[in-house]
Parts: sequence; C-alpha cells; structure tokens
Amino acid sequence: MWAQRELRLEERSRGFHLVTGEVVEALPELGRLAVGLLHVFVRHTSASLTVNENASAAVLNDFGSWFDAAVPEDAPFWTHRSEGPDDMPAHVKSSLLGSAVSLPVANGRLALGAWQGVYLCEHRDAGGPRTLVLTAWGEELGG
Repeated sequence: MWAQRELRLEERSRGFHLVTGEVVEALPELGRLAVGLLHVFVRHTSASLTVNENASAAVLNDFGSWFDAAVPEDAPFWTHRSEGPDDMPAHVKSSLLGSAVSLPVANGRLALGAWQGVYLCEHRDAGGPRTLVLTAWGEELGG
C-alpha cells in the first residue's frame, strides 16, 4: 500500500515544535500498515525536521540555545541578507538538521521510542505556514 498527503502547518514561532500528533492525524492510512515506513519531508529551506525527546521542554530550549550560539545571526561572513538577519542562519540550521525523517511503522502505529517525537524546527522569526509531504508505504494488516 502507498499513501501520500500534504499537511499544512500553521505559522509557528522560532523554535522546536512537536508535530507527531498532527502527522499521524493527517495520514489515517498508517493504521492499516502491519509493517512499513513513513517519510516526512518539509518543503522549505529555512525549517527542518528532527526526531528527539518529547518529554522535557528543557531539551527543546537547549536545542534553541545551542543552534543560536553555533549559527549566529550577526556573523560578519553572511552575504545573503536580503530577507533579514535570520534568513541565512535559518538555511544553515535547516541543512544541519535536514529536510526529512523516515520513521518505522509497526502494527498500525509509528514505532517511535517511548520518549521520541517528531519536531518541526522553525528557524525563522516569521517563517509563515509550513507544508509537509507525508508518504507512507508498506504491507497492510491482514494482507
């Protein structure tokens, strides 16, 4: 079985936002898979996706602090500045984390660890709505 959907996420502030529930809700076909994969792709160059801890807000705050220190907005070497001071750093942060994650599906559910979640990483102060492409494939239950 193959299924694909687009998921439009409303604009979010800069930071790391848990989207696991929205992803699962947007693709009910996941419930039909005995074994498979879900590929999640973000259609933007200044936002990214990652899988990480979904229990402690401190982890997400620390991610933000590290990324802002590692990829500063005021670096003198940035030449791409036409879309504001957060644009080029957002592109770099997006490349570091990546535009996609692939997740295992088992018995109709994402086979994530107990403390794992899927995050939209918004690297702009005003990035706007974001679009994800969700593609699931695998063997159907009872098939």
